[in-house]
Amino acid sequence: MGTDPLPLDPKIVQTLTGVTTATLTTVLLKKGLRNVWMRGAKPLQPGQPRLVARAFTLRFVPAREDLATPASWASPISTRAAIEAMPEGCIAVVDAMGVTDAGIFGDILCARMQKRGVAALVTDGVIRDLAGVLGTGLPVWCQGTAAPASVAGLTFVGWQEPIGCGGVAVFPNDVVVVDADGAVLIPADVLDDVIAAAVEQERLEGWIMTQVDAGLPLPGLYPPNEENKARYEAWARTQR
Repeated sequence: MGTDPLPLDPKIVQTLTGVTTATLTTVLLKKGLRNVWMRGAKPLQPGQPRLVARAFTLRFVPAREDLATPASWASPISTRAAIEAMPEGCIAVVDAMGVTDAGIFGDILCARMQKRGVAALVTDGVIRDLAGVLGTGLPVWCQGTAAPASVAGLTFVGWQEPIGCGGVAVFPNDVVVVDADGAVLIPADVLDDVIAAAVEQERLEGWIMTQVDAGLPLPGLYPPNEENKARYEAWARTQR
């Protein structure tokens, strides 16, 4: 259904795993992309790792009584069917319209995702069966928990199509990075440029931090003036 999933070069994953979502939002802002941080997608528990993967999208719409029923769970268009289409290593990004009184997935669905090798679940909604979900080991970014099932407030309508998650437009195979600050989208078309700029930004900010630790004042340092740019470039040449 929808767009076929694409693999992501392991070298890209390795590189972006060393870049914070905060740095990525800054880099994307400089490229004119302001709306890339998914609102409401918070780590379900502390200590979840930074993860990088292509987005596998799922979409809910408001509940309609003739469609949002327990019988729909056995439909060919269901969350169960979508999970079976998820490729290993993807991040499932779910548009739940910010609904917080119906859990989109519970422990059994998350357990199946974990068994299929899904890297993480990201949603602007909530999950249910908290203890069971935590027990699966699947990293989750969401708004919290709710006991009612998804059909109490949502109708599932498809996967691998454009969605909105936390106010961000997410297309299948865009790249998602998640860490303690939340979930950030990198549009697939600008991925290479973002990687190069993000690595340099991390290097620069690391150097700036050493200068702050040494007692230097921020004006002229962050952002660096011409003198400090020259100092940084001299240092960076020794690191490359």
